[in-house]
Amino acid sequence: MNNENSRHLYDLAVQHIPGGVNSPVRAFKGVGGNPLFFKAGQDAYLIDADDNRYVDYVGAFGPLILGHCHEDVVAALRNQLQQGLAFGASTEAEVQIAEKICELMPSIEKVRLVTSGTEATMSAIRVARGYTGRDAIVKFEGCYHGHVDGLLVKAGSGALTLGDPDSLGVPKAYTDLTHVLPYNDTAALESFFAVNGDDIACVIVEPVAGNMNCVPPVPGFLEALREHCTKHGAVLIFDEVMTGFRVALGGAQSLYKIEPDLTTIGKVIGGGLPVGAFGGKTEIMELIAPLGGVYQAGTLAGSPLAVAAGLAMLNVISKPGFFDELAARTTTLLNGLQERANQAGIPFTTNQVGAMFGCFFTEKKPVSHFSQVMSCDTERFKHYFHSMLDNGVYLAPSAFEAGFVSSAHGDKEIQLTLDAAEKAFASLPK
Repeated sequence: MNNENSRHLYDLAVQHIPGGVNSPVRAFKGVGGNPLFFKAGQDAYLIDADDNRYVDYVGAFGPLILGHCHEDVVAALRNQLQQGLAFGASTEAEVQIAEKICELMPSIEKVRLVTSGTEATMSAIRVARGYTGRDAIVKFEGCYHGHVDGLLVKAGSGALTLGDPDSLGVPKAYTDLTHVLPYNDTAALESFFAVNGDDIACVIVEPVAGNMNCVPPVPGFLEALREHCTKHGAVLIFDEVMTGFRVALGGAQSLYKIEPDLTTIGKVIGGGLPVGAFGGKTEIMELIAPLGGVYQAGTLAGSPLAVAAGLAMLNVISKPGFFDELAARTTTLLNGLQERANQAGIPFTTNQVGAMFGCFFTEKKPVSHFSQVMSCDTERFKHYFHSMLDNGVYLAPSAFEAGFVSSAHGDKEIQLTLDAAEKAFASLPK
């Protein structure tokens, strides 16, 4: 494909933007080449600066569950644009989306809107520390919870892609309070809590890891987390910024029937606009100002535009059968990919939770641990990525990112993807 305009824009971007991108996950450092620049999205497709069309499996990293420019979301935004962009004050729509969130996720009794997933996780940890009076926290290897200083310890996603899990500029004093355990290792969790449990303020976890590709929890792992947090008085935080209202209407917690104390969400509740939220038990949430002594604030929290888009999105996905149909469509895609990989003799496997999926170039099945993810063949992924791109399919430019199917992906888009994959697998080195 001709990418002349994207290359020109990238050359201009690097003059004023570090690395030419405003988020490292947009860079092509993990796959080689220059990042694409897009100018439009419609239904299941992205259109780049050179007018090339791609079936989009990134979906803005999750929130575009209805595809690009869904008519209900666009109509809600158009209506709000005529009413005002921002007020720095409360609106009726904030109340409506709070009610909707609490209805769909019963573990959330009270919720606070913020402007990003990073802000949500940062704030949830702060209120957990305020509630418990403890400082130490636990996270899991390969899970990413935003660029919070105390959480940039063996993080996933962009940090893994760049080959340096830790970040410069993070004081050691912050990370000294963060304990990192292996994801899906119940024995390690039990051993740690037996020694340190009473010192832990909170445990934060992606119930489905989505930043070392898509790695579901093994049976018993989330149950053990709930058990030990309850036993030792630690707050259990589910980071559902990616999975909330994405893998199921009630999030991953509804699939696995585990009730966290706090939940962080985002992505879908903004309909594609910047937004985040955190919420949970009333007794914890009422520690937040102005009721309590845990301070958290944001001028643009509850943005009228983001809330309008989010409400429209939530209303559509709340319709009966929506998630069953989306999951079935994703299964069809992954079965087709596996079949074509097998025919080409390429070691390959997939993971799926609802309409969220992961593809791994490995003989190990299933992929359920960070070490397995890191041992996958990233060189094969690079070739696969560029072949798919050349044949009109846009995947995240990293072997460590999950993929997403939207309701706009129909039989035509699935077949186009499978045709592209057949060519890609055939071209890979054996």
